[in-house]
Parts: sequence; C-alpha cells; structure tokens
Amino acid sequence: MNLLENHSSFKLLTISLVSAVFIVYPDIACLPWELSFLDSSRHAAHLTFFFFRYIYFTALIWGLLIFNLKKAKDLCFKQRSIRTFVATGVTYALFVLIMFLWTGKIHGAGSIVLFQFFVVFIVSTFVGHLFMMYNVQRKKEQEIEQLKIENLQSRYDALTNQINPHFFFNSLNGLTALVRKGNEEKTLAYVNDMSDIFRYILQSDKKGLVSLSEELTFIESFRYMMEVRFANKLSFDIEVPADTKRQLPVLSLLPLIDNVIMHNTIDSYHKMNIRIRLNEVGELVVSNPIYPKLSQPVTNGTGIKNLENRFVLLMNKHIRIENDGKTYTVYLSLKEHDESTDS
Repeated sequence: MNLLENHSSFKLLTISLVSAVFIVYPDIACLPWELSFLDSSRHAAHLTFFFFRYIYFTALIWGLLIFNLKKAKDLCFKQRSIRTFVATGVTYALFVLIMFLWTGKIHGAGSIVLFQFFVVFIVSTFVGHLFMMYNVQRKKEQEIEQLKIENLQSRYDALTNQINPHFFFNSLNGLTALVRKGNEEKTLAYVNDMSDIFRYILQSDKKGLVSLSEELTFIESFRYMMEVRFANKLSFDIEVPADTKRQLPVLSLLPLIDNVIMHNTIDSYHKMNIRIRLNEVGELVVSNPIYPKLSQPVTNGTGIKNLENRFVLLMNKHIRIENDGKTYTVYLSLKEHDESTDS
C-alpha cells in the first residue's frame, strides 16, 4: 500500500509498464513460435502489432488505476466493478476493431486476449477497492489516535489544574504564619517570591515537558520561600550538573517538596535537608530524612498520585519510591532533551 499511497501519475505509469509485461507474457512466450510460421517480410508488421498490444495494455492498466485510485476512490465495490467492467469492455471492443482494421481478421481476439482483459479488470477493481478500504481504515486509526491525544490532553489538563489550588492552599498557610509573627520584611519577600512562583505555575499549563535546568531554576526560587517560612530549618542540596540535557514533566519537583513539608516535623531539632541529584543510571533522585509528625495530616495523596499520572501520560514511565523508615527517596526517570521543542 505504501507504493500506491502517493499515487502520482508517473508512479502509476511505471507500475502499468511493469504490470503489462505480466499481462502479455503469453504473447511474449509465443512470439518466437509465431514468427517461425511467418515470412520474413511479415516479421516487422507482427512485431509492431505486438508492441502496440503491449502499449495498449499499459495505457489500459494506467487509465484503470487512475480511475480506481483517484476518480472512483469513494465508490462501493459494486459501483466500482460496474464502471471498471464497462470501461474494460469498451477498450476490448476498441482493441478488436483496431485488430480488424490492422490485420483484416479478429480470430486473434479470442480466449487469450479476452482473458487478459478480464485479468486487467479484476486486478484494477480489487486494487482500487483494497486501497479504498486501506484509506478508510487509516482514517479511522487517525481519528482514534486523535481522540486518544485529546483524551490524554484533557486528563493532563485536569491533573495540572489540581496543582494550583493545592499549592496555593499550602502557600497561604506559610504566609499566615509569617503575618502572625509580624515580620513585615520577610512577609513582603515571601509574597514577592510567591508571585514569581505562581507565574511559573500559571505558565505551566502551556507546557508538557520542560528542561531539568528550568525545573531546578524554579526550585531555586522556591527554596528562598521555604527558607523564609521555616527560618532556615529547611535546606536543599542540589547536585546536578548545569549542562545536563534532560527533560521531565513540568512541576515534577513541587509535589515532592510539598509532600516532605506536609508529612514531616521541621523544627530546630528536626532540620530537614532535601537532596536532589542524578544517580548512575541518569535518574533524578529526590531524598529526605523522615521525621514523622506526631499526628499525620489528613491527606488523600493527591500530589504524588498526580505526579505518577503525569509521568505515565507524558513519559510512559512510573516513578519509584523507596522508604526504609529513615529516608524517603523518589526516583524520576528523565528524557533526553529535544532542543527542537524549545521556543
């Protein structure tokens, strides 16, 4: 089907020239035998008519292919068969007339020639019909694929929309704590930093995958807000080379850090250090010590579930989580950075 998919006239003519060789093969096989029964003076005329027959079948196959692949591409099998049969019958009658005018006899237009025209009719009809079925199937597959893409996009948009209110709620808690302490300078810095972070989050709905360096730049901004909120009781160790050319879903690190803050005690006795690094197999590893709160917060695990779903949708991979009771570690698979997607 790939050969006929872009069916230019030149390509169809080439196919017709080759196909005509097989159609007139009985004539080719009998040609030496026929010439042996003719006077040498009639050899030229017989060879000329042989080549005329070959060109005639080439033109017929070419015309029927163009008709079946271009003009009648949407016809049902019955309509296609009838029209192709009529066209073949007319060209057969014309061939018989030309043979009579050329040679003065028509006994050579019997069973073999009639069979050759019948083969051309059958092949042309079925090639056109199979190609039509192939196109219909391909359109259905494209429609299904488009529906899958739209469904995935809808699911991804829904997942992305979950992040904003979730993070906004946690950020307001931190802002409330600063306001109660009455530290106007830190409160103002917190608000300014939070606005930058929300700008990145709001722009994230236009992105699927982002570079690792872009995500880490966002975390650098996020780090200051966390340091202000927790009075330097929370720190980050980022051990990722600046020239790393990898990608991951946008806002992959935010739910992990949110998860650390939500489930752990962070105070002077339990200083939290979040370590972000690349391991030997190229995974991004985010780990932190476990300082469980006396009373665990009520949560449905939206952040981690959201991250898992986005990795499945965009990367076709799952995140890995290890918890040995002392350290909580998340492994994120990365994708080679495609610079052609940058704008």
